[in-house]
Amino acid sequence: MTTPHPAHIAMFSIAAHGHVNPSLEVIRELVARGHRVTYAIPPAFAEKVAETGAEPKLWNSTLPSPDDDPSAWGTTLLDNVEPFLADAIQALPQLIEAYEGDEPDLVLHDITSYPARVLAHRWGVPAVSLSPNLVAWEGYEEEVAEPMWAEPKKTERGRAYYARFHAWLEENGITQHPDPFAGRPDRSVVLIPKALQPNADRVDESVYTFVGACQGDRAAQGEWRRPDGAERVVLVSLGSSFTKQPAFYRECVKAFSGLPGWHVVLQIGKHVDPAELGEVPGNVEVRDWVPQLAILKQADAFVTHAGAGGSQEGLATATPMVCVPQAVDQFGNADMLQALGVARHLPMEEATAETLREAVLTLTGDPDVARRLKEIQEGMATEGGTARAADLIEAEIPKSVTGT
Repeated sequence: MTTPHPAHIAMFSIAAHGHVNPSLEVIRELVARGHRVTYAIPPAFAEKVAETGAEPKLWNSTLPSPDDDPSAWGTTLLDNVEPFLADAIQALPQLIEAYEGDEPDLVLHDITSYPARVLAHRWGVPAVSLSPNLVAWEGYEEEVAEPMWAEPKKTERGRAYYARFHAWLEENGITQHPDPFAGRPDRSVVLIPKALQPNADRVDESVYTFVGACQGDRAAQGEWRRPDGAERVVLVSLGSSFTKQPAFYRECVKAFSGLPGWHVVLQIGKHVDPAELGEVPGNVEVRDWVPQLAILKQADAFVTHAGAGGSQEGLATATPMVCVPQAVDQFGNADMLQALGVARHLPMEEATAETLREAVLTLTGDPDVARRLKEIQEGMATEGGTARAADLIEAEIPKSVTGT
Protein backbone atom coordinates (compact mmCIF):
# COMPACT_ATOMS: atom_id res chain seq x y z
CA MET A 1 0.00 0.00 0.00
CA THR A 2 1.29 3.48 -0.83
CA THR A 3 0.14 6.79 0.55
CA PRO A 4 -1.07 9.53 -1.83
CA HIS A 5 0.85 12.20 0.11
CA PRO A 6 4.19 10.78 1.20
CA ALA A 7 6.07 12.44 4.04
CA HIS A 8 9.72 12.75 5.01
CA ILE A 9 10.07 10.76 8.23
CA ALA A 10 13.39 10.87 10.12
CA MET A 11 14.32 8.04 12.50
CA PHE A 12 17.05 8.42 15.14
CA SER A 13 18.80 5.68 17.12
CA ILE A 14 22.05 4.72 18.79
CA ALA A 15 24.21 1.91 17.39
CA ALA A 16 22.94 -1.00 19.47
CA HIS A 17 21.27 -4.18 18.22
CA GLY A 18 18.55 -4.06 20.87
CA HIS A 19 17.57 -0.55 19.80
CA VAL A 20 17.98 -0.71 16.02
CA ASN A 21 16.62 -4.18 15.25
CA PRO A 22 13.12 -3.68 16.74
CA SER A 23 12.50 -0.67 14.49
CA LEU A 24 13.68 -2.08 11.17
CA GLU A 25 10.46 -3.75 10.03
CA VAL A 26 8.47 -0.62 10.87
CA ILE A 27 10.90 1.45 8.82
CA ARG A 28 10.67 -1.04 5.95
CA GLU A 29 6.86 -0.77 6.03
CA LEU A 30 6.90 3.04 6.00
CA VAL A 31 9.20 2.98 2.96
CA ALA A 32 6.90 0.47 1.26
CA ARG A 33 4.00 2.86 1.80
CA GLY A 34 5.82 5.49 -0.22
CA HIS A 35 7.28 7.68 2.50
CA ARG A 36 10.81 8.98 2.30
CA VAL A 37 12.52 7.72 5.43
CA THR A 38 15.93 8.87 6.58
CA TYR A 39 17.60 7.08 9.48
CA ALA A 40 20.25 8.85 11.56
CA ILE A 41 22.64 6.15 12.70
CA PRO A 42 26.38 5.60 13.28
CA PRO A 43 28.24 3.86 10.42
CA ALA A 44 28.24 0.40 12.05
CA PHE A 45 24.53 0.02 11.26
CA ALA A 46 24.38 1.89 7.95
CA GLU A 47 24.16 -1.26 5.83
CA LYS A 48 21.45 -2.81 7.97
CA VAL A 49 19.41 0.40 7.80
CA ALA A 50 19.90 0.76 4.03
CA GLU A 51 18.47 -2.73 3.50
CA THR A 52 15.07 -1.41 4.63
CA GLY A 53 15.04 1.19 1.86
CA ALA A 54 15.69 4.04 4.28
CA GLU A 55 18.51 6.52 3.65
CA PRO A 56 21.21 6.38 6.34
CA LYS A 57 22.23 9.78 7.71
CA LEU A 58 25.57 9.04 9.32
CA TRP A 59 26.92 10.53 12.52
CA ASN A 60 29.77 9.57 14.82
CA SER A 61 29.00 8.29 18.29
CA THR A 62 31.12 8.25 21.45
CA LEU A 63 29.15 5.37 23.00
CA PRO A 64 30.73 1.92 23.32
CA SER A 65 30.28 -0.04 20.10
CA PRO A 66 28.16 -3.21 19.87
CA ASP A 67 31.34 -5.32 19.85
CA ASP A 68 32.99 -3.64 22.85
CA ASP A 69 33.42 -5.49 26.11
CA PRO A 70 30.30 -4.96 28.30
CA SER A 71 32.55 -3.53 31.03
CA ALA A 72 32.83 -0.40 28.86
CA TRP A 73 29.37 0.58 30.15
CA GLY A 74 30.54 0.68 33.76
CA THR A 75 28.71 -0.67 36.79
CA THR A 76 26.79 2.17 38.48
CA LEU A 77 23.69 4.07 37.41
CA LEU A 78 25.71 7.20 36.65
CA ASP A 79 28.25 5.11 34.73
CA ASN A 80 25.34 3.94 32.57
CA VAL A 81 23.60 7.26 31.93
CA GLU A 82 26.44 9.78 31.61
CA PRO A 83 27.66 8.41 28.25
CA PHE A 84 24.19 8.91 26.70
CA LEU A 85 24.12 12.58 27.63
CA ALA A 86 27.71 13.17 26.53
CA ASP A 87 26.98 11.44 23.24
CA ALA A 88 23.80 13.45 22.71
CA ILE A 89 25.61 16.75 23.26
CA GLN A 90 28.33 15.95 20.73
CA ALA A 91 25.88 14.36 18.26
CA LEU A 92 23.44 17.26 18.05
CA PRO A 93 25.64 19.57 15.90
CA GLN A 94 26.36 16.66 13.55
CA LEU A 95 22.65 15.94 13.16
CA ILE A 96 21.73 19.59 12.67
CA GLU A 97 24.25 19.74 9.84
CA ALA A 98 23.11 16.41 8.34
CA TYR A 99 19.51 17.65 8.11
CA GLU A 100 20.24 21.26 7.13
CA GLY A 101 17.82 22.04 4.31
CA ASP A 102 16.36 18.53 4.55
CA GLU A 103 14.21 18.83 7.66
CA PRO A 104 11.61 16.07 8.12
CA ASP A 105 7.86 16.28 8.60
CA LEU A 106 7.94 13.85 11.52
CA VAL A 107 10.63 12.61 13.92
CA LEU A 108 10.75 8.98 15.01
CA HIS A 109 13.22 8.05 17.70
CA ASP A 110 14.50 5.30 19.90
CA ILE A 111 14.11 5.94 23.63
CA THR A 112 17.86 6.60 23.96
CA SER A 113 18.02 9.31 21.29
CA TYR A 114 17.93 12.58 23.22
CA PRO A 115 18.94 14.70 20.20
CA ALA A 116 15.83 13.57 18.32
CA ARG A 117 13.44 15.30 20.73
CA VAL A 118 15.61 18.42 20.71
CA LEU A 119 15.54 18.44 16.91
CA ALA A 120 11.77 17.94 16.77
CA HIS A 121 11.43 21.00 19.02
CA ARG A 122 13.89 22.96 16.86
CA TRP A 123 12.03 22.06 13.66
CA GLY A 124 8.51 22.38 15.09
CA VAL A 125 7.47 18.88 14.04
CA PRO A 126 5.84 16.01 15.97
CA ALA A 127 8.00 13.36 17.62
CA VAL A 128 7.02 9.73 18.14
CA SER A 129 9.03 7.38 20.32
CA LEU A 130 9.54 3.78 19.22
CA SER A 131 10.06 1.91 22.47
CA PRO A 132 11.76 -1.50 22.27
CA ASN A 133 11.07 -2.24 25.93
CA LEU A 134 8.79 -1.44 28.86
CA VAL A 135 7.41 2.07 29.34
CA ALA A 136 6.53 4.21 32.35
CA TRP A 137 3.18 3.70 34.03
CA GLU A 138 1.26 6.10 36.28
CA GLY A 139 3.26 5.95 39.51
CA TYR A 140 6.50 4.80 37.89
CA GLU A 141 8.45 7.80 39.10
CA GLU A 142 7.42 7.33 42.74
CA GLU A 143 7.75 3.55 42.73
CA VAL A 144 10.90 3.03 40.63
CA ALA A 145 12.75 6.11 39.37
CA GLU A 146 12.87 8.21 42.54
CA PRO A 147 14.12 5.40 44.83
CA MET A 148 16.67 4.37 42.19
CA TRP A 149 17.98 7.94 41.85
CA ALA A 150 17.76 8.98 45.51
CA GLU A 151 21.41 8.32 46.36
CA PRO A 152 23.04 9.34 43.03
CA LYS A 153 21.22 12.70 43.15
CA LYS A 154 22.85 13.45 46.50
CA THR A 155 26.37 13.11 45.11
CA GLU A 156 28.42 15.86 43.49
CA ARG A 157 28.67 13.73 40.37
CA GLY A 158 24.91 13.23 40.24
CA ARG A 159 24.24 16.95 40.69
CA ALA A 160 26.75 17.73 37.93
CA TYR A 161 25.00 15.29 35.59
CA TYR A 162 21.63 16.97 36.08
CA ALA A 163 23.13 20.46 35.84
CA ARG A 164 24.72 19.56 32.51
CA PHE A 165 21.47 18.01 31.23
CA HIS A 166 19.43 21.08 32.30
CA ALA A 167 21.91 23.46 30.69
CA TRP A 168 21.91 21.54 27.40
CA LEU A 169 18.11 21.52 27.22
CA GLU A 170 17.89 25.22 28.05
CA GLU A 171 20.49 26.05 25.38
CA ASN A 172 18.12 24.42 22.92
CA GLY A 173 14.99 26.20 24.12
CA ILE A 174 13.57 23.37 26.23
CA THR A 175 12.48 24.16 29.79
CA GLN A 176 11.33 20.63 30.66
CA HIS A 177 13.10 18.76 33.48
CA PRO A 178 15.53 16.08 32.19
CA ASP A 179 13.56 13.21 33.77
CA PRO A 180 10.29 13.66 31.85
CA PHE A 181 12.24 14.81 28.80
CA ALA A 182 14.04 11.45 28.71
CA GLY A 183 11.27 9.24 30.06
CA ARG A 184 7.89 10.72 29.16
CA PRO A 185 7.38 11.11 25.38
CA ASP A 186 4.37 12.92 23.94
CA ARG A 187 3.53 9.87 21.82
CA SER A 188 4.98 6.37 21.83
CA VAL A 189 4.52 3.22 19.79
CA VAL A 190 5.60 0.34 22.01
CA LEU A 191 7.23 -2.53 20.13
CA ILE A 192 6.59 -5.20 22.76
CA PRO A 193 3.53 -7.27 23.64
CA LYS A 194 1.33 -5.77 26.33
CA ALA A 195 1.84 -9.03 28.23
CA LEU A 196 5.45 -7.98 28.91
CA GLN A 197 4.53 -4.56 30.34
CA PRO A 198 4.54 -4.24 34.14
CA ASN A 199 1.43 -2.52 35.54
CA ALA A 200 -0.08 -2.41 32.06
CA ASP A 201 -3.42 -1.34 33.55
CA ARG A 202 -1.74 1.91 34.69
CA VAL A 203 -0.14 2.84 31.36
CA ASP A 204 -1.61 5.95 29.71
CA GLU A 205 -3.00 4.56 26.47
CA SER A 206 -3.49 8.04 25.03
CA VAL A 207 0.32 8.22 24.88
CA TYR A 208 1.49 4.60 24.65
CA THR A 209 0.13 2.07 22.15
CA PHE A 210 1.34 -1.53 22.27
CA VAL A 211 1.71 -3.18 18.87
CA GLY A 212 3.64 -6.28 19.91
CA ALA A 213 6.50 -7.85 18.04
CA CYS A 214 7.47 -6.42 14.64
CA GLN A 215 9.69 -9.29 13.54
CA GLY A 216 9.30 -9.55 9.80
CA ASP A 217 11.06 -12.06 7.57
CA ARG A 218 14.42 -13.03 9.08
CA ALA A 219 15.45 -15.28 6.19
CA ALA A 220 18.44 -13.04 5.48
CA GLN A 221 19.85 -13.97 8.90
CA GLY A 222 20.17 -17.57 7.80
CA GLU A 223 18.35 -20.81 8.50
CA TRP A 224 18.88 -23.56 11.03
CA ARG A 225 17.95 -27.23 10.82
CA ARG A 226 17.34 -29.50 13.76
CA PRO A 227 19.98 -32.27 13.62
CA ASP A 228 18.89 -35.83 12.99
CA GLY A 229 18.23 -37.58 16.28
CA ALA A 230 17.57 -34.36 18.20
CA GLU A 231 14.26 -35.06 19.90
CA ARG A 232 14.39 -31.83 21.86
CA VAL A 233 16.30 -28.56 21.37
CA VAL A 234 17.34 -25.92 23.90
CA LEU A 235 18.80 -22.59 22.76
CA VAL A 236 21.11 -20.75 25.16
CA SER A 237 21.75 -17.09 24.36
CA LEU A 238 22.56 -14.04 26.46
CA GLY A 239 21.95 -11.70 23.53
CA SER A 240 24.59 -9.56 21.84
CA SER A 241 26.09 -7.43 24.63
CA PHE A 242 26.42 -9.25 27.95
CA THR A 243 28.00 -12.42 26.63
CA LYS A 244 31.33 -12.60 28.44
CA GLN A 245 30.24 -15.42 30.76
CA PRO A 246 32.45 -18.50 30.20
CA ALA A 247 31.66 -20.00 33.62
CA PHE A 248 27.93 -19.82 32.90
CA TYR A 249 28.41 -21.46 29.51
CA ARG A 250 30.37 -24.29 31.15
CA GLU A 251 27.43 -24.87 33.50
CA CYS A 252 25.11 -25.02 30.47
CA VAL A 253 27.32 -27.64 28.82
CA LYS A 254 27.26 -29.71 32.02
CA ALA A 255 23.51 -29.23 32.43
CA PHE A 256 22.51 -30.73 29.10
CA SER A 257 25.43 -32.86 27.93
CA GLY A 258 24.08 -36.06 29.42
CA LEU A 259 20.40 -35.67 28.56
CA PRO A 260 19.28 -38.30 26.04
CA GLY A 261 17.62 -36.84 22.95
CA TRP A 262 18.49 -33.23 23.77
CA HIS A 263 20.47 -30.97 21.41
CA VAL A 264 21.94 -27.71 22.74
CA VAL A 265 22.64 -24.61 20.66
CA LEU A 266 25.00 -22.48 22.74
CA GLN A 267 25.64 -18.93 21.55
CA ILE A 268 28.73 -17.58 23.32
CA GLY A 269 29.20 -14.24 21.53
CA LYS A 270 32.47 -12.64 20.51
CA HIS A 271 34.11 -12.24 23.92
CA VAL A 272 34.55 -15.92 24.82
CA ASP A 273 36.98 -18.39 23.21
CA PRO A 274 35.31 -21.80 22.68
CA ALA A 275 38.44 -23.34 24.23
CA GLU A 276 37.38 -21.80 27.55
CA LEU A 277 34.44 -24.20 27.64
CA GLY A 278 36.63 -27.28 27.96
CA GLU A 279 35.52 -30.56 26.40
CA VAL A 280 32.19 -30.15 24.63
CA PRO A 281 30.06 -33.25 23.87
CA GLY A 282 28.58 -33.93 20.46
CA ASN A 283 25.07 -32.81 21.37
CA VAL A 284 26.26 -29.25 22.13
CA GLU A 285 26.58 -26.89 19.15
CA VAL A 286 28.75 -23.87 20.03
CA ARG A 287 28.32 -20.71 17.92
CA ASP A 288 29.38 -17.08 18.31
CA TRP A 289 26.12 -15.96 16.66
CA VAL A 290 22.87 -17.70 15.71
CA PRO A 291 19.71 -16.91 13.70
CA GLN A 292 17.75 -16.81 16.94
CA LEU A 293 14.19 -16.66 15.65
CA ALA A 294 14.79 -19.49 13.17
CA ILE A 295 16.00 -21.70 16.03
CA LEU A 296 13.23 -20.69 18.43
CA LYS A 297 10.63 -21.75 15.88
CA GLN A 298 12.00 -25.28 16.34
CA ALA A 299 13.16 -25.14 19.97
CA ASP A 300 11.59 -26.71 23.04
CA ALA A 301 13.25 -24.37 25.56
CA PHE A 302 15.13 -21.07 25.64
CA VAL A 303 17.74 -20.08 28.22
CA THR A 304 17.83 -16.30 27.81
CA HIS A 305 19.01 -13.08 29.43
CA ALA A 306 15.41 -11.85 29.02
CA GLY A 307 16.19 -8.85 26.86
CA ALA A 308 13.12 -7.29 25.29
CA GLY A 309 13.80 -8.82 21.86
CA GLY A 310 14.49 -12.33 23.09
CA SER A 311 11.58 -12.26 25.55
CA GLN A 312 9.04 -11.41 22.89
CA GLU A 313 10.55 -13.89 20.42
CA GLY A 314 10.16 -16.56 23.08
CA LEU A 315 6.51 -15.59 23.54
CA ALA A 316 5.86 -15.29 19.79
CA THR A 317 7.16 -18.84 19.25
CA ALA A 318 5.52 -20.20 22.44
CA THR A 319 8.88 -21.37 23.82
CA PRO A 320 9.27 -21.92 27.60
CA MET A 321 12.06 -19.74 28.99
CA VAL A 322 14.66 -19.93 31.73
CA CYS A 323 15.61 -16.30 32.36
CA VAL A 324 19.11 -15.44 33.58
CA PRO A 325 19.10 -11.61 33.42
CA GLN A 326 22.34 -9.64 33.12
CA ALA A 327 21.45 -5.93 33.22
CA VAL A 328 18.94 -3.08 32.96
CA ASP A 329 15.35 -4.04 32.04
CA GLN A 330 16.13 -7.75 31.87
CA PHE A 331 15.42 -8.33 35.57
CA GLY A 332 11.93 -6.86 35.23
CA ASN A 333 11.31 -8.87 32.06
CA ALA A 334 12.35 -12.06 33.85
CA ASP A 335 9.93 -11.34 36.68
CA MET A 336 7.13 -10.59 34.21
CA LEU A 337 7.68 -13.81 32.27
CA GLN A 338 7.75 -15.84 35.47
CA ALA A 339 4.54 -14.15 36.68
CA LEU A 340 2.91 -15.05 33.36
CA GLY A 341 3.61 -18.70 34.12
CA VAL A 342 5.81 -19.30 31.07
CA ALA A 343 9.32 -18.95 32.51
CA ARG A 344 11.60 -19.40 35.49
CA HIS A 345 13.68 -16.45 36.74
CA LEU A 346 17.04 -17.91 37.71
CA PRO A 347 19.51 -15.33 39.09
CA MET A 348 23.01 -15.64 37.63
CA GLU A 349 24.54 -16.71 40.95
CA GLU A 350 22.03 -19.58 41.16
CA ALA A 351 22.46 -20.75 37.56
CA THR A 352 24.26 -24.05 38.08
CA ALA A 353 24.11 -27.14 35.88
CA GLU A 354 21.61 -28.69 38.29
CA THR A 355 19.26 -25.69 38.52
CA LEU A 356 19.37 -25.05 34.77
CA ARG A 357 18.57 -28.66 33.95
CA GLU A 358 15.78 -28.86 36.53
CA ALA A 359 14.20 -25.61 35.30
CA VAL A 360 14.22 -26.67 31.65
CA LEU A 361 12.84 -30.14 32.34
CA THR A 362 10.12 -28.79 34.64
CA LEU A 363 8.97 -26.11 32.22
CA THR A 364 8.96 -28.35 29.15
CA GLY A 365 7.07 -31.06 31.03
CA ASP A 366 4.30 -28.80 32.35
CA PRO A 367 1.13 -28.71 30.20
CA ASP A 368 -0.03 -25.52 31.96
CA VAL A 369 3.08 -23.72 30.69
CA ALA A 370 2.33 -24.84 27.14
CA ARG A 371 -1.31 -23.76 27.48
CA ARG A 372 -0.40 -20.33 28.83
CA LEU A 373 2.18 -19.79 26.08
CA LYS A 374 -0.41 -20.63 23.45
CA GLU A 375 -2.86 -18.11 24.95
CA ILE A 376 -0.24 -15.35 24.96
CA GLN A 377 0.88 -16.22 21.43
CA GLU A 378 -2.71 -15.91 20.20
CA GLY A 379 -3.16 -12.60 22.03
CA MET A 380 0.01 -11.19 20.49
CA ALA A 381 -1.28 -12.03 17.03
CA THR A 382 -4.12 -9.51 17.53
CA GLU A 383 -1.91 -6.57 18.58
CA GLY A 384 -1.24 -5.52 15.01
CA GLY A 385 2.54 -5.62 14.76
CA THR A 386 4.30 -3.80 11.95
CA ALA A 387 1.24 -2.69 9.99
CA ARG A 388 -0.43 -1.17 13.04
CA ALA A 389 2.79 0.57 14.06
CA ALA A 390 2.98 2.18 10.61
CA ASP A 391 -0.70 3.20 10.79
CA LEU A 392 -0.13 4.90 14.15
CA ILE A 393 2.95 6.73 12.87
CA GLU A 394 1.12 7.93 9.75
CA ALA A 395 -1.64 9.28 11.99
CA GLU A 396 0.91 11.63 13.59
CA ILE A 397 2.09 13.14 10.29
CA PRO A 398 0.84 16.76 10.18
CA LYS A 399 -2.32 17.21 8.12
CA SER A 400 -0.60 19.99 6.20
CA VAL A 401 1.66 17.27 4.76
CA THR A 402 -0.91 14.56 4.14
CA GLY A 403 -3.51 16.92 2.72
CA THR A 404 -6.24 15.45 4.94
